[in-house]
Amino acid sequence: MEFVSVNPSTGVEIARYDNHPPDLVETAVAAAHAAHLEWRFTSFAQRSERLRDVGRLLRERAEEYGTLMTQEMGKPITQAIAEAEKCAWVCDYYAEQAEQQLAPVMAPTDATVSYWTYRPLGVVLGIMPWNFPFWQVIRFAAPALTAGNAALLKHAPSVPGCALALEALFRDAGYPEGLFGNLFIDVESTGDLIDDPRIRAVSLTGSVRAGRAVAARAGAAIKKCVLELGGSDPSVVLADADLDEAAISCAMGRLINTGQSCVAAKRFVVVEEVLEAFEKRVRRAMAAWTVGDPMDRATEVGPMARVDLRDALHAQVSRSIAAGARLVAGGDVPDQPGAWYTPTLLADVGPGMAAYEEELFGPVASILPVPDEADAIRVANDTSFGLGASVYTSDRKRGERIAAELIDAGNCFVNGIVKSDPRLPFGGTKESGYGRELSPLGIREFTNAKTVWVK
Repeated sequence: MEFVSVNPSTGVEIARYDNHPPDLVETAVAAAHAAHLEWRFTSFAQRSERLRDVGRLLRERAEEYGTLMTQEMGKPITQAIAEAEKCAWVCDYYAEQAEQQLAPVMAPTDATVSYWTYRPLGVVLGIMPWNFPFWQVIRFAAPALTAGNAALLKHAPSVPGCALALEALFRDAGYPEGLFGNLFIDVESTGDLIDDPRIRAVSLTGSVRAGRAVAARAGAAIKKCVLELGGSDPSVVLADADLDEAAISCAMGRLINTGQSCVAAKRFVVVEEVLEAFEKRVRRAMAAWTVGDPMDRATEVGPMARVDLRDALHAQVSRSIAAGARLVAGGDVPDQPGAWYTPTLLADVGPGMAAYEEELFGPVASILPVPDEADAIRVANDTSFGLGASVYTSDRKRGERIAAELIDAGNCFVNGIVKSDPRLPFGGTKESGYGRELSPLGIREFTNAKTVWVK
């Protein structure tokens, strides 16, 4: 396997990198382990200073990094620049909050002094995806490093330029040599790395299939892992919702990042009373998004990241239509180079269809009709995934109760799209994974909560 970047707008290859040989991988692991042994004793003030420098460089280089993301995976340039800036936000957050979040917790017992403290584990391996090639990496690395760990990155093979830029970013910010390193390795070598006793934990964002493999390997080695996997997020539209606002929000949740997001609003679960009115509005809202050259700042929807992903999505749409789904808009592959797919809306989607049973990772939305609120909640939960969900209603208390108590997902939003925020925990249930990123919970995931008892 090689790491190859191809411009998804044109299909033209940008760069190609060979896998790192075993001796280079060993050098990187040894360097990360050695760097951690020193880094774990640095003060939070020192760690926070380095992290603030990462945030500063991210803002200074936002245009450069945004262009790189757009070239390698097709993200519209304005969204790519915003991704770099959001990465700076998470750096600022942990630089400010880490010391307090990891402060010892006193616990009065029969001892003279007793408490628990959060100590770093060691080297954390991050296995990261292509869809948010900077955000996913910074999201795991910023808290892991600030907690006193080292980090090694195994990035997606289609974004090698981003992987190298991130490695240089941490070096330029003044982190110790080897504390953050990039590895171009294949699946077999990644498994071997998980077995290595110097690797103490794993963070994976990826597919359910990858999650099963990593969890099994980490479990066999008795190592902690955090998994953020797929999602088939429902957006429940109730009869008392503001349909204009709901349609605009649902279109945004489905089409941002060209629909290539685990927490994208993939299934619109709509009560029959407002079904026809909502369909008209959401079709209009989706059609208003500008499709075009991702380097054009006016573009809101670009190409998908790879042609094979586009073809797999189109196959799911075709199977859904063959099974009875109604094509409202889109559903075609443009006759041009690159990984383009027309934003698509399916209606009358029900059990047995690919659009109901599977995750559709691209600019395709599905409308699932239901008779009432009770059935809307049932259908929203009728999935193997549990990452995010939205509820649209004019009754805030009603929406909050549904979100907090009735929908089985890790992130539930009322009258808005699901989005990650450094101040809030992020993660899923069921086949969407386990563990949490961001917030105080995220930085504590890769620490040893150590009890200390002194008499």
